[in-house]
Amino acid sequence: MMHEIKEATDFLLKRGVVSPEVGVILGTGLGNLFVKEIKSPLVINYNSIPFFPISTVEYHKGQLIYGEVKGKKVLAMQGRFHYYEGYSLQQITLPVRVMKLLGIKNLLISNAAGNLNPKWKKGQLMLIDDHINLIPDNPLRGENYELFGPRFPDMSEPYSKALNKKLKQIAKAKKIRLNEGVYIPVMGPNLETRAEYRFLRKIGGDAVGMSTAPEVIVANHMGLPCCAISVLTDDCEPDDLKPVNLTEIVKVAGKAEPKLTELYVELINEL
Repeated sequence: MMHEIKEATDFLLKRGVVSPEVGVILGTGLGNLFVKEIKSPLVINYNSIPFFPISTVEYHKGQLIYGEVKGKKVLAMQGRFHYYEGYSLQQITLPVRVMKLLGIKNLLISNAAGNLNPKWKKGQLMLIDDHINLIPDNPLRGENYELFGPRFPDMSEPYSKALNKKLKQIAKAKKIRLNEGVYIPVMGPNLETRAEYRFLRKIGGDAVGMSTAPEVIVANHMGLPCCAISVLTDDCEPDDLKPVNLTEIVKVAGKAEPKLTELYVELINEL
């Protein structure tokens, strides 16, 4: 794995990706408006980067974009990878390792998620305070590389309290509703049954998705502060469950994207 990470890093350095300060992972339906905020963008397709996986999901463009936002050098992933696509969690999180080696100091993550909290509605945003990881694997399984972090990394603060505090202050100032809760990632790709939604809510979940935790685990392993916001794209009310499809999810995410972009652009400005 070290060879793969180093080769991908060296390739990007040679392409001109130098000293990015902030890494951004853009989730389903969330890759358009933020990208437009990036000045003088250098766009690199995933399929040209050594050992990078290829995004196979519709609405994930599969591009790495390097440029400036509010005077800060930013490296954004327009499209992410998922366990259900058949990749190992080591492959999925390789870009996070590469971004860290390139120099990022903070990682900002977004995703689309199902809403489990009956007090909230689809189209709202949720700041992730914690997660319950139900993906049946771990990106740290196998040989540990002390260069990156310890064999048994601490996870008492998986999402940076400092970054979350800034985001809540920004949301309050801009009058953007920002719920805060627990995210539960599952393997996917199917959505959940009514009984599964009841179970996920009962164990403490506020939103359910199929990503994010692997990247957060790896970020914590490397001592990289991170934060994550979910766009709640469908209401998972087991007693009144409606069929949902990807087109509807992307449509809802698109409507919420301006608020998410506004939050992250201002956060980058304040870092």
